[in-house]
Amino acid sequence: MKFVEEIVVDEFLPTLRSLLAGELRERGLTQSEVATVLGISQSAVSKYAHGDVTSNDRVAEDERVTALVDELGDGLANGDMTPVQALIEIEVLIRELETGGDLLAQLHEEAVPELADHGSSFRVHDPESELRTSERVLSSLRRGLRVLQNASGFAALIPAVGSNLVACTPDAADVDDVAGVPGRIFDVKGRATVPSSPEFGVSEHVATVLLSARDRGADASAAINVRYDPELLDELAEQGHVTAEFDESGDVASSVGAAIGDQPDATVLYQTGGMGIEPLIYVLGPDAESVADTIRTLL
Repeated sequence: MKFVEEIVVDEFLPTLRSLLAGELRERGLTQSEVATVLGISQSAVSKYAHGDVTSNDRVAEDERVTALVDELGDGLANGDMTPVQALIEIEVLIRELETGGDLLAQLHEEAVPELADHGSSFRVHDPESELRTSERVLSSLRRGLRVLQNASGFAALIPAVGSNLVACTPDAADVDDVAGVPGRIFDVKGRATVPSSPEFGVSEHVATVLLSARDRGADASAAINVRYDPELLDELAEQGHVTAEFDESGDVASSVGAAIGDQPDATVLYQTGGMGIEPLIYVLGPDAESVADTIRTLL
């Protein structure tokens, strides 16, 4: 009797770790850094590097495995992906390959021939789990923030109250389902400064604007606020964005909802300020990277 988990432990994981360790080393990580990222010892990394760990050629040559290894190598090396997200993505692929007829299922059937007479599925985890969804949102935010930090001149678009790039889960219901930068993004001596990594539930204002727009049917999952400038609005309109004004002196959610109701295709919202209220522009988009790319075009 042999469980499919034994196939995963004995054949799949050693192969994937060997491939991933090689990818990370090629991207400039030290042996110690690779060990930390993969949660294994440096001696284990050394064994992988010298081919002292037996791997399965069928696993190593599977296109889905090689594609995932490449994706994880990029994400883990440049910081766009956390080890937790990498673990989730590996787990999802494992469950896919365990499904009847696929690679791990085939290896399992070869180890236990009697299984060939059964059409059972070993998919026991949901690939669209809440944790995986949240990690994907955070990963997109990190990439978007990287775009903004590397964009020359972005600091000049940051308003006095600070900017925040936010993104939400597909079924977001409140600000706890929206991730953003704790403390906002500020202009510090001409440089856009992101004080810490993005988290969920830390942006009330921009998150409220995004959620209110979505409640009225806006097709957006991310947003950012920048300083108000009529020339910026004109440039965004020239790029094809639909703009809509709202009054922030009252209830933000109601005002944004009314603006979207009048302009259901609006991807740019703005308010011209008032007593104690700084004028701002809000750019909406399908994800954090797209929003960041839109801002970059204004520089």
